[in-house]
Amino acid sequence: MKAKFLVPLAIFVILAGFLAYGLTLNPREVPSPLVGKPAPEFTAPRLDAPEQSFRLADMRGQVFLLNVWASWCVSCRQEHPLLVQMARQGVVPVVGLNYKDERPAALAWLRDGGNPYTTTAVDADGRIGIEYGVYGTPETFLIDREGVIRYKHIGPMTPEVLRKVVMPKIEELSRG
Repeated sequence: MKAKFLVPLAIFVILAGFLAYGLTLNPREVPSPLVGKPAPEFTAPRLDAPEQSFRLADMRGQVFLLNVWASWCVSCRQEHPLLVQMARQGVVPVVGLNYKDERPAALAWLRDGGNPYTTTAVDADGRIGIEYGVYGTPETFLIDREGVIRYKHIGPMTPEVLRKVVMPKIEELSRG
């Protein structure tokens, strides 16, 4: 009779163990299958000049950041001053990918908060984001001279992440 209760109890304990382990994981550390692979090519209208297009291939030969953002994104507001500071220092070009946003709202947001982007492409329907495996905004990709994704950061970048992770990777890629 007791054996009938031991099997469900054992299953419950095993499932509880998996749940407890899962709760210790950081969702920002989801490994991207794209790291180490060529960045998906795209051509998209520019935010500031929709009649013109931006092609990812235009950045070939440069180490740069691709930052996925939106004016409706609260976390993007948190990281934006850091990107503006980076742009002023001229560390690397930062290309914006405006994700599922309204053009007037995005333009106003950049006007009010400063524009750290060398250019901003528009991903109005989210298709480019799907190709990049974007979970949400903001997400930032470090892309090398050959167009290979070398790092992906999910969520807002912080000064600590920039200093300890992103800058050393940029310096390494810029030397090579």
